Formats: sequence, structure tokens, C-alpha cells
Amino acid sequence: MVDTHALPVAPDLKQVGRLMRLASLASMSVAVVLVAAKAAAWLITDSVAMLSSLIDSALDLVSSLITFLAIRQALVPADEEHRFGHGKAEALAGVAQAGFIAASAGGLVLTVVDRFLHPRALQEEMTGVGVSVLAVVLTLGLMTFQTYVVRRTRSLAITADRAHYTTDFVTNVAVGLGIVASTRLNEPLIDLAVALGVAAYLVTGAWTIGRTSIDVLMDRELPEEDRRRILDIVQRQPGVRSVHDLRTRSSGLTKFIQLHVVLHPTMSLGRAHVMGDAIQAAVEEAFPQAEVILHIDPWNDDEPRVSD
Repeated sequence: MVDTHALPVAPDLKQVGRLMRLASLASMSVAVVLVAAKAAAWLITDSVAMLSSLIDSALDLVSSLITFLAIRQALVPADEEHRFGHGKAEALAGVAQAGFIAASAGGLVLTVVDRFLHPRALQEEMTGVGVSVLAVVLTLGLMTFQTYVVRRTRSLAITADRAHYTTDFVTNVAVGLGIVASTRLNEPLIDLAVALGVAAYLVTGAWTIGRTSIDVLMDRELPEEDRRRILDIVQRQPGVRSVHDLRTRSSGLTKFIQLHVVLHPTMSLGRAHVMGDAIQAAVEEAFPQAEVILHIDPWNDDEPRVSD
């Protein structure tokens, strides 16, 4: 039997890395602007909903910095101490982001309880509305760019960051509407209700990001659709009798695919090697930047063995 093992060439890897870095830098830049604007708006309006948005943006800045550092590490090539590369740094960043989001939700709930017990009227509501509009515009622009980068790179870290800013987009819209409604109707509880809604939305986002990141860290299999596609590609190759023991996982930009392929037991070693290379090339063509480990078997376990 023959083992073949090759690393696919990814000619666009530099472009992928550049897009990921640009997305993380854009994320940090937007977060800095929004933290400054929301801090000023909160001091002017004394809105708990604006405070909730400020807390979220401050944590965005921290998580965006973590994402930037994680992407730098994830793009480092494999070395002697990390044979499978450094791609899981992205998943670690995702777990950290989930923790930050959950913490901000908890802090926000405590603030809402305090303000409920000690209510105060909002001031200069149009300042808060203006900042919310600015935040919506900047966040929407960032999300659009992040969506483009995710489609090109499939980066888990950028996906988590985009999910984080999606919660921000909803938060900013809700905060702006909540401030207007609370002031026009002279009902401070509306402001608190919006803040609680934001907290619930943050918890949902934290759960989604954390679950996806933990799946990568725990080497969860690729989606069933991808697994079926791999099996279909291999089984279509001439001379393949069957496929078994397919194992898959992902780490950063790289997918790892391992499988056993059964060829005819009387096939020559040279012919089996050539067929193995062809099968591996077909899988790598369908899954760029994948690392494929192919094991050739001369028979299924339930087949009679052919003696030399």
C-alpha cells in the first residue's frame, strides 16, 4: 500500500492574507471612532442605551485588536513545532470575542437594574441620535467590506468579527430609536427596555461565535455537504472501487482531509501511486488550500485477500 501526502499550492495566499489584515485594520479604525463619539454622546445624553452601545464598541475595539493579532499568527507558515500551521489562532480569537460579548451583556444588565432603581430623564437626545446614525453608517460600510473578505478568504476570525459588528448594527439602530421614543413619550423605561433588548441580542451573538470557534478547536468534521462532495469526487475517479475512513477538519485557512481509497488488489505499485496522485489532485482542485492525506488499500476489509 502507498501513502501520498502533499501540500497544495495556493497562489493567492498573499492576497488572502492582505485582505484579512485590511479587514482587521478597518475594524479597529471604526471601533476607535465609535468609542470616542459614543463616549461624548453618553456624557451629554446620560442615556443607558447609549452607554450600552458605548460598552459594546469599547469591547469591539479590544476584540478587533485580538482579531488582528490572531490573524497575524494564523498566517504564519507551518514550522517544525507547529506542523499543521497556526490556523487555530483564529478560533482562539473567536472564543475571546464570545467572552467579551457575553461580559458586555452582563455589565449592561447590571446598569439597567441600577437605572431602573434610580431613574433619570434623558438630555440632548438629538446628540445621541446623531451618533447612532454615524455608527450605523460606519458599521454598515465595515460589514459590507467584511462580507467581501469572508467570501474571498473564509476566515473564521473575520467571520466572528463581522458577526460582532452585525450585533452593533442592530444595537445602533435600536439605541437611536429608543432615545427618540423615550424622549418624545417622556418614558425612561423605553430606554431601559432597548438596553435589555441589546443585552439579549449580545448573548445570542456570543453563543453563535463561541460555538463556531469551539467546533474548530475541537476538530469538528467539515459540513456534511463538503464530505459528500469529497466522496463523490473520489468515487468518480477511474479505478476506484470504494472509499472509507474519511476524516476532515479545518484550521484557519486550511482544510485537512484524510481518507482510504480501495483500488484493485493486483494493481502495480507504480500504477497505484499514479492513481493516488490523480485522486489527490482532484480533491485539491475542488478544495483549494486543503491538505490531503490519501491512503491506498488493495481491498475492503470484508473482501477475500488476494495472495501474491
